[in-house]
Amino acid sequence: MAASLLRRGAAEAGRRRRPAAEVLRRMVSSEAAPERAPSRAPPEMPPFDHQPRPYAGMAGAEIFEKRKAVLGPSLFHYYQKPINIVEGKMQYLYDEHGKRYLDCFGGIVTVSCGHCHPDIVNAVVEQTKLLQHTTTIYLHHAIVEFAEALTSKMPGNLKVVYFVNSGTEANELAMLMARLYSGNLSMVALRNAYHGGSAGTIGLTGLQTWKYPIPQGEIHHVMNPDPYRGTFGSNAAAYAKEVEEHITYGSSGRVAGFIAETFQGVGGAVELAPGYLKLAYDIVRKAGGVCIADEVQSGFGRTGSHYWGFQTQGVIPDIVTMAKGIGNGLPLGAVVTTPEIASVLSQKIQFNTFGGNPVCSAGGLAVLKVLDKEKRQAHCADVGAHLVGRLKSLQEKHEIIGDVRGRGLMLGVELVTDRKEKTPAKAETAELFEKLKDLGILVGKGGLHGNVFRIKPPMCFSKDDADFLVDAMDYAMSGL
Repeated sequence: MAASLLRRGAAEAGRRRRPAAEVLRRMVSSEAAPERAPSRAPPEMPPFDHQPRPYAGMAGAEIFEKRKAVLGPSLFHYYQKPINIVEGKMQYLYDEHGKRYLDCFGGIVTVSCGHCHPDIVNAVVEQTKLLQHTTTIYLHHAIVEFAEALTSKMPGNLKVVYFVNSGTEANELAMLMARLYSGNLSMVALRNAYHGGSAGTIGLTGLQTWKYPIPQGEIHHVMNPDPYRGTFGSNAAAYAKEVEEHITYGSSGRVAGFIAETFQGVGGAVELAPGYLKLAYDIVRKAGGVCIADEVQSGFGRTGSHYWGFQTQGVIPDIVTMAKGIGNGLPLGAVVTTPEIASVLSQKIQFNTFGGNPVCSAGGLAVLKVLDKEKRQAHCADVGAHLVGRLKSLQEKHEIIGDVRGRGLMLGVELVTDRKEKTPAKAETAELFEKLKDLGILVGKGGLHGNVFRIKPPMCFSKDDADFLVDAMDYAMSGL
């Protein structure tokens, strides 16, 4: 019995000692490994004077199941648990529960003036009350008023407009024009570019994630003049020489045209090497081609320094394509070119049923007026400079940020696991993407590896919004 009591006492003493040992073990462990979550409180979203309506519609979970059943399986969604967005106001979005989000992606760079901007809503509603649709076989004032306002923003002899419904349609039409006008077939495009998802524009696109295994047509993809990842860094002359050699050795020596985004959108907010377009345009024109600027994402003052992205390179294209921000969410696109090039389409009938319809034309004109009235280009320059400064400071703090690029409110933040090797931080980007959503921030993703945060919000985005975004990124990254 005595032995039994001794064993029981020893066991109890051991149990009393274990908590102290456990505390010591945990202390040593916590010193060896960093905390998974920041100890400070998460940043607070700036106040905003808007009360969303109560939502009584279909729940997100049910929508998601129905969507999988009745919509095409190629559709993708953001976030592990997709959010059901039911209302928007200026730079903010609201889900079915009334939670507010700072929209830093603008409906994939489409909402230029702000969600449900009253001037644009009013223009669309008032026109809808009078006349929705007739097509261009009849006359209507809205389409010519819009065309006049749009061409007044264009340099040089870019004075003729064809209205379409999307950026893909615009680029298809521009490619057709280039081939008809030049009499050649070969098109030159950049690797890492995105120009649409139709059978024709898939050929122009230079990202394998968007390309189906179908004939591309006569498309030549040249090296991307990417200052961060490109073979020649910011050496525009070296990239231009490769264009010249590609035309010389990889084609008949004659081309139809060259198309490029000055700021690659889907490719990860890549701004082309300074001076590149001027050199490339000269080479292409000598080879009989026309030069096309894809302004689907970068146009309408978003870059801050200029109204059009191509102006940052000091060039005037022969054809300019645009969509997205032109309509603030309306299905609207346009091709603007010279009278001489535009005339080639008169060989046959060129017609677009919905292009330039009264409702979209009224809305598009309202967008141009709002951008001027609210001085959004200057606003993008001011807020963008502030945001870039803060992102550069954040880059100094967090090794995961490999590059901060762009200008105005057309920005990209590339995340890497190794700055020297520039290894894409794919898993970390996905984790941060979810964390930012939980903090109330919606950003886009881009680049071939999906490791670039695309920051392209509605152009009413403020400095307070910019500070909240950077503070939230800092908070999320500190918890990695």
